[in-house]
Amino acid sequence: MYPHAIARPWRTRRLCVATLSAVLSATLQTVSAGTLGAQSRPDSTKVSASAAAKADSVRRIEGVLVRAIRANEQAPISQTTIGRAAITQRHFGQDAPMLLMNAAPSMTSHTETGTLWGYSYLRLRGLDQTRINITLDGVPLNDMEDQVLYFADIPDLMSSVQSVQVQRGVGTSTAGTASFAGSVNFETMPVARPDAGGDVQLQMGSYGAQRVSASFNSGLTDSKFAVYGRASALRTNGYRDHSGVMGRSAFVGAGWFGARDVVKLTTLVGLLADTLSYTGATLEQLATNRRYNPLQPDERDKFGQQMVSLAYTRALQNGGSVSTTVYRNSASGNYDYIELPDRYRFNLAHTWYGVTSAYNVERGALRVNTGINANTYQRAHRGYFQPSTTLYDNTGHKQDASAFAKLSLDAGRARWFADLQGRYAKFRYEPDANAGIDERSVDWMFFNPKAGVTYQLATGLSTYASYGITSREPARNDLFAGDDDLNSGNVADYGDFTRVKPESVRDAELGITLSRATMDVSANLYSMDFRNDIARIGAPTASGSILRRNVGNSYRRGIEVDAAYRGISRLVLAGNATWSQNRIAQFTDSSRGTPVVRRNVTPLLTPAFISSHRVEFSPTNRFMVSVEGRYQSKAYLDNTSSADRRLPEYYTVDASGRATLGRYALTVRGANLGDNQKFASGAVSGSGRVRYFVLPARAVFATLSAEF
Repeated sequence: MYPHAIARPWRTRRLCVATLSAVLSATLQTVSAGTLGAQSRPDSTKVSASAAAKADSVRRIEGVLVRAIRANEQAPISQTTIGRAAITQRHFGQDAPMLLMNAAPSMTSHTETGTLWGYSYLRLRGLDQTRINITLDGVPLNDMEDQVLYFADIPDLMSSVQSVQVQRGVGTSTAGTASFAGSVNFETMPVARPDAGGDVQLQMGSYGAQRVSASFNSGLTDSKFAVYGRASALRTNGYRDHSGVMGRSAFVGAGWFGARDVVKLTTLVGLLADTLSYTGATLEQLATNRRYNPLQPDERDKFGQQMVSLAYTRALQNGGSVSTTVYRNSASGNYDYIELPDRYRFNLAHTWYGVTSAYNVERGALRVNTGINANTYQRAHRGYFQPSTTLYDNTGHKQDASAFAKLSLDAGRARWFADLQGRYAKFRYEPDANAGIDERSVDWMFFNPKAGVTYQLATGLSTYASYGITSREPARNDLFAGDDDLNSGNVADYGDFTRVKPESVRDAELGITLSRATMDVSANLYSMDFRNDIARIGAPTASGSILRRNVGNSYRRGIEVDAAYRGISRLVLAGNATWSQNRIAQFTDSSRGTPVVRRNVTPLLTPAFISSHRVEFSPTNRFMVSVEGRYQSKAYLDNTSSADRRLPEYYTVDASGRATLGRYALTVRGANLGDNQKFASGAVSGSGRVRYFVLPARAVFATLSAEF
């Protein structure tokens, strides 16, 4: 969940930095509950039809909170929604970031292990995951101190996901941390289904990959109760040396579903244990051993996370609806750091409680969505010199409260849209008892307005324009300059928490969408202008990690295209592409020790061109084959635009085939079939060493699934 400073600038610890976690997702071969019912009880057609109608009715109430924070299809927002059918076809156990980067424009991702499982990292329009708002059924998931979601704590999350909406740019207001680069909203599988059913999946693959997943749903009973649950287990040895991963997860949704009221309990539990591989390898090391991992075989971590939420939703007589959810999120675990002969262990444990509520109403041409979110959070940070010497024990506290109002008004062919959000955040630091300093705190207040219009040019053809402003506060690591413990020895340097200022973005979007029976096309221009952009330019710490500071003005501008064509029987052609120009105007770079003024440089890990394309062919109803390619142009590994710190361009090809026989299915998938041996990402240490993370190596996975 939390390891590794050197590779993750937003989680630097005293001697090592915690990582951005990755989700180990698994594919869920689920068919509609109605189909399951027809297969298992062919003589119950009338009962299933009645149950299906009832389930559809309550399902609309079940998704009220999700609709409040998501953008609808007519909103002037650059967006992509990935439905259950697409998830089922594309997902085969890879981490969620690895799926999303091919399913939506402007997304990049990489893993540490050299496979598709393990810690992975998601970037949107070149911005890291601390700037991406993530929610599950409207409940915020970003850790409040680090402002990321630790996907690794909840392996196989995608098996219980019904749909994902990716909003690019500031998007619409949501709950939790700022939607700065964009937002990713997960909607879980519906609980209210017509009939009982479930599935079992068994998967094996390259590099010791194994996965088992099973689900069960009760169907909507006569007493108006329903339950859906899934349990999963997975493991892999990893492609890189000693980079194995083991994950367990369980998801349960249960509720009472009345004609106008829904009470729903959702529980998500995950556990991850792995051997760490958060440091890349140099070209010299890779030339000798492409699987080289510089970390020690006994550097490990183990983290678990639990989330529980209770939601009440009511459909009002005026056609509106109101929904309120209370939630609790917690996580804890340890990770090791070894610099022989010294051995350290770090423990992190957080708990936060919150409430989020939304009210939706539609009156003729006017639609109104309003919402609030408030939560309180604390996380303990403990460092040990092994075996048992305590180095420090401090606690970070954070509170967050926000409210939004979204209005849309139809006037002729135009739909006008406005979105106003106010957000307050406060961070309070409780030092170690022996730190020799008092508690201290800092708070921020933000106002985030957005407005736009969608204009219907013709049936199925529309254009949109929008403009929005969003600001976000620095993460704890930015405030602490990479330290994990504030005490009398360093409090004079950054104890007032003003070392890094909040950053803001002004985002303009202009797009066009075409929807026909045989094709869907969307294209948009964007211009994101940043002030006080937080970037990796600070002087390196003693551990070698490079810190982040404000760089002043920068921008990201480009065009995004997303298209699918279905005009040929049994054939689907789809793809997306992004062309962009990205620059930091000027800053003083201290990453190499001596300050250097740099002008008009390209931000790190921001390729100018990205493209994913897919061909899917179904010669019969029982067989499907698809081929998918991805091209990513060169990028830089730091903010200097230096030719010797460059990530080369690459192209990969994946393919899959699926055969079904009744309720059984066999799916075979191949990743990186050309065995491209370039790199997915990398980093530059404070000493100037350039390290790379290899692309996931060529691999084959076979999945046998059965529905009941």
